[in-house]
Amino acid sequence: MTSAGFADEAIEHASQAMLVVDPQTDSMVRVNAAALALLGCSRESAQRFSHFLGEGLSLWVSFSDEALTQGQAWSDDLVLVDLSRRQHPVEVSATALADGRSLLFTLQRRDLLETRRNRSEARRQHRLGHVGWERISQVFERIEQQNRLILGAVGEGIYGLDSKGQTTFINPAAERILGWSAADMVGHDAHQLFHHSHRDGSCFAVQECPIHASFSDGQVHRVDHEVFWHKNGEAIAVEYTSTPIFEMGRLVGAVVLFRDIRERQRAEQRLREALNEVEQLKQRLEVENQYLQEEIKAERNHHEIVGESPAVLHLIRQIELVAPTDANVLINGESGTGKELIARAIHASSRRRDRPLIRVNCAAIPRDLFESEFFGHVKGAFTGAVNARMGRFELADGGTLFLDEVGEIPLELQSKLLRVLQDQQFERVGDNVTRAVDVRVIAATNRDLRAMIAAGGFREDLYFRLNVFPVRSVPLRERIDDIPLLASHFLRRASLAFNKTGVRLPLAQVELLKRYSWPGNIRELENVIERQMIVSQDGRLHFDDLLTTGARVQAPVRTESTQASEPVADELLQQQLRANALAMLKRTGGKVSGEGGAAQLLGLKPTTLASRLRKWGIDPRDYKPKRINL
Repeated sequence: MTSAGFADEAIEHASQAMLVVDPQTDSMVRVNAAALALLGCSRESAQRFSHFLGEGLSLWVSFSDEALTQGQAWSDDLVLVDLSRRQHPVEVSATALADGRSLLFTLQRRDLLETRRNRSEARRQHRLGHVGWERISQVFERIEQQNRLILGAVGEGIYGLDSKGQTTFINPAAERILGWSAADMVGHDAHQLFHHSHRDGSCFAVQECPIHASFSDGQVHRVDHEVFWHKNGEAIAVEYTSTPIFEMGRLVGAVVLFRDIRERQRAEQRLREALNEVEQLKQRLEVENQYLQEEIKAERNHHEIVGESPAVLHLIRQIELVAPTDANVLINGESGTGKELIARAIHASSRRRDRPLIRVNCAAIPRDLFESEFFGHVKGAFTGAVNARMGRFELADGGTLFLDEVGEIPLELQSKLLRVLQDQQFERVGDNVTRAVDVRVIAATNRDLRAMIAAGGFREDLYFRLNVFPVRSVPLRERIDDIPLLASHFLRRASLAFNKTGVRLPLAQVELLKRYSWPGNIRELENVIERQMIVSQDGRLHFDDLLTTGARVQAPVRTESTQASEPVADELLQQQLRANALAMLKRTGGKVSGEGGAAQLLGLKPTTLASRLRKWGIDPRDYKPKRINL
């Protein structure tokens, strides 16, 4: 007789009910004698398998799906109904066969199992006083012999240990997972073979091993965070259950059931990474939405540069040339000349216009937060970093980053900024993951960066990296002919903002505006228009107060259409700016910022005025009213 014949005969005469079922066709492919007896039918009268499931059909369907998916399944809460309609609670083990569609069911009536256990316990108690101790090896041999079919069919690794920790048996699945054969393991210390070290390579003392703890405390130990070591030295993440074995009341060893969970851990890691990516994308979209809302609400949310003077036409031509490229741009000009408006016009005309323009005011960032603001940080990177945060470079990925007042960046951070501009890569503060970005940088400054380079306050290589395409933001005194257009533009906006229609700008007042020196440039002009719009009572704007604010009035600067006088020399202009600042400090009592401060009256940013005062060696405190002590 062939080996296949022996196997068929063994299944046919097995004491346990065994049948092969095809769930798709609901047919019983193979049924042994014990199964026929359990079902109360003959081979000729055998019906579809579902006819014996009664009201528990849904539970059997779920159980079969689990077995087909996992390869193995076990349950003790299912019921079979024989042909005489009697119900039999059963304990079922299911194994998916090689064809991928059939299941081998091994069934035992739970009432008979309970009876056998009770009888076994009675016999054990009887032998306890008469027979003596059996040899421990015979216990494990009996376990292996009685469960050979199960041990060979299950997909989980199973091995037995005696009370000394030596391996007594191992199933094929354990050999496959660990790479150790039965010959390698049986009779040897399993802990020393494959459980000797933690995941990090540190020694795992046998006294600390939960498996060996079962020998002393007689408890079941379940662990899901350790590793077994493959014969080739590879760490295998496992979860296992160590169950103590008793014989005649004596603890003789343990049986360990384990499974390889590496694939599950990889799937969980992929899921965590995906969730983290989704969370980061959510945060990025929220921040980008915030920037877009700010742009929508911003008063300068337009890309039109007002003016028809040669200086403005030249500027527009420069924007048209550089916008389609990805070249970095450095905008240089006095405060209030519209450098941000130029940056927005370049971005709006570029291929990046569908991505955000992220603005960074370098003068407003605390010195110790520059790196975090630019590159972001991970949770716990420093005190107060309670959450991970994206930096401005990451937010501007695919778009444009506008660095306003770039000359205020600390020298120690300029090298890191240079690296990002060169390699388009960076790391968040506290992180070692290198992130790649695609960012175009537009920088702006009102400072002389070359003078700063000479003084050691700005890196020359960073300057050349930023100054790929220089753009000069022309001061208002050099485009006097544009003042009527600008004044009309700001008048329309102020009318809408303050809901005051019908206010006119007389030509005589326009001429007065053209004679003013405008140290605060376009921003000052806008502020003056808005201020006069507020105080206007007769439907006309008046600017006579410009002559009495302390700012000097000069003749218009020569343009192509204006041949009045020679342009003001830079030295004279600086003297005029200094005189204006001193006059305002005296008028405000040394107050630089805030409502009614010198910066507001001059139409300048407080940081810009403060920078100029430091340059001129002027201390605003010298102009505060003297307190008289009586």
